[in-house]
Amino acid sequence: MAVLKVIEVLANSAKGWEDATANAVAQASKSVKNIRSVYLNEQSATVKDGKITDYRVNVKITFEVT
Repeated sequence: MAVLKVIEVLANSAKGWEDATANAVAQASKSVKNIRSVYLNEQSATVKDGKITDYRVNVKITFEVT
């Protein structure tokens, strides 16, 4: 039987929400092992002069506790 834990992570990117999500997983994987999945919980963006300047995500990362 596997025991799973969920953490919430905030990340950003100048490229897009997909890149921001990848940044969240990459950063979390530096200290969290056995990541199983990522759930995109919330998306937002900052706007300056009518253009999006920063994409932000709030994700839930699930990993197995060993």
